[in-house]
Amino acid sequence: MEQDAFMEPFSSRVGVLRCKIYLLLLGACSGLKVAVPSHTVHGIRGQALYLPVHYGFHTPASDIQVIWLFERPHTMPKYLLGSVNKSVVPDLEYQHKFTMMPPNASLLINPLQFTDEGNYIVKVNIQGNGTLSASQKIQVTVDDPVTKPVVQIQPSSGAVEYVGNMTLTCLVEGGSRRVYQWLKNGRPVHTSSTNSFSLQNSSLHIAPVTKEDIGNYSCLVKNPVSRMESDIIMPTIYYGPYGLRVNSDRGLKVGEVFTVDIGEAILFDCSADSYPPNTYSWIQRTNNATYVIKHGPRLEVASEKIAQKTTDYMCCAYNNITGRRDETHFTVIITSVGIEKLAQKGKSLSPLASITGISLFLIISMCLLFLWKKFQPYKVIKQKLEGRPETEYRKARTFSGHEDALDDFGIYEFVAFPDASGVARMPARSVPASDGVPGQDLHSTIYEVIQHIPAQQQDHPESSSQDGEEDACLDRHDEAGLQELGHCKEQDKGKHSRAKQCI
Repeated sequence: MEQDAFMEPFSSRVGVLRCKIYLLLLGACSGLKVAVPSHTVHGIRGQALYLPVHYGFHTPASDIQVIWLFERPHTMPKYLLGSVNKSVVPDLEYQHKFTMMPPNASLLINPLQFTDEGNYIVKVNIQGNGTLSASQKIQVTVDDPVTKPVVQIQPSSGAVEYVGNMTLTCLVEGGSRRVYQWLKNGRPVHTSSTNSFSLQNSSLHIAPVTKEDIGNYSCLVKNPVSRMESDIIMPTIYYGPYGLRVNSDRGLKVGEVFTVDIGEAILFDCSADSYPPNTYSWIQRTNNATYVIKHGPRLEVASEKIAQKTTDYMCCAYNNITGRRDETHFTVIITSVGIEKLAQKGKSLSPLASITGISLFLIISMCLLFLWKKFQPYKVIKQKLEGRPETEYRKARTFSGHEDALDDFGIYEFVAFPDASGVARMPARSVPASDGVPGQDLHSTIYEVIQHIPAQQQDHPESSSQDGEEDACLDRHDEAGLQELGHCKEQDKGKHSRAKQCI
C-alpha cells in the first residue's frame, strides 16, 4: 500500500508530460482513469480482504479526493470513508473495519463478515484547471470453505443387476454456496436413462443398476473459495454369469471339439465373468444319460481311462445371488495315434538305456580281446625263446642228456645250419653283413621233453619203449654232431610222431 502511495505522484507527473505531448500532436488530452483488477472478489469469512484500485490522470492536480461507498441490492449506497490528499475522513460507524492509505485508493476490509457482502464503489476526484471524476464498482462475496464430503450408498449390501436400484448421497458438514458434482473413474457423470440427480445434485440415483455401472465413484464439492473431493467408493453390483468358456492346457481345439491322444492327461478350465464367483459343475453324457462327475472350475480327464473314443461333456455355471445360470457343451475325441503310442509305451526302451547297454558291451568285448591276445600260449613261448642269449646255444653242444635225468626235462631248440662244415651255432636270426659273413636265415625247431612218472611207465609199456628210442636218438646226437641233427629235422618234417621219438 505504501509503495502504491509513492507511485501515485510519480504517475501524475508522467501523465502531465504525456498530456502535453498529446496536445502538441492531437490537440486533445484524455482525463482521469480508474482501474480495478477484477470486478468480483471472493472473500473468506473471518479473514481480511484487500480491494486494489489504480488511477491516473494527465493534467496538473492540486487536490486528489478518494471516496468509498457500499451498497446492497435494493438499498441506497452508504458512505464508508474518504480522503483528500493524505487526510482520511472515515465514517465513525466503520472506522475500525475499513482502512485506506492515501494517495493510494485501495481499501482493506478486516475482518470480513457475511454482512460485508455487496457492491463497493470507489470514486476519485481531481482538482486542477477543472474537476475530473472517475469511479469503479467491485462486487464482494463472502463464503465459508467447504469440508471434505462423505458418500453413502443405499442399499449398502449391494443391488442385483436389472433388478435393484441404488442411490449415492454426498454429505458435507461445512461450506456455503456448495456446488456438487459426481465423478465416475475421474470423469463427470451426466444424466442418462438410468442416472438422475437430486435438486442440488447432492444425490445420484441409478435405476436399475447394470454391470456397466460398476466403477469408482466420488463426490466433488466446491464454492468460490474452496473445493474438496470425497474418497473413492465402489458400489456392489451383482451380475453374471457372462462369457462362459472352456479351455484346456493340451489337445487341439476346433470350435467345441477337443482332440487329444490317448495316454495324455488333459486339464479343462471353466470360467465366466460373474460377481460373486460362480459355482461350477461338470456333467458327462454317456449312452443318452447325463450325470455330474465333479464340482469346481477345473476337470482333469485321463484319456486312457475313457472307454469311448468320443465323449460329450458340459460345464454349468451358476450365480447364487442373481439366480442365473449358463452352460456350455464340448466334445473330447481320442485319436488312434494315441492308441499306437500307448501300445509301444511299455515295449520301447529309452535312448539312454540303449546307449548304456551298447557301451558296456563294447567295453567288455575290448577287455576280453586284450586278455586273449596277451595270454596266447604260443606267443608266450616264442617271446621267451627269442629273448634267450646266444651263449645258451653254444652250451647245447656239450649236453648229453644222461648226467641227471631229472634235469633233462624242458624245452629245447635245435638249430640247423645250411653249411655243415663246422659253422658256429647261432640263434634263429640273420647274421649282419658287417660280421664278414653274408646274412643267412637259420632254421630252428622247438621240441619239448615231457617228464613221465615211473608209476605211469609201468602202467604203459609203450611209453617206456618210446623213452628208450629218445635216449638212443640223443646218443646219436652227441656222436654225429650237426649232421645227425639235420637228419633228425628231416625226419621231423616227414612225420611229427617220429620227431618226438628222436627227442
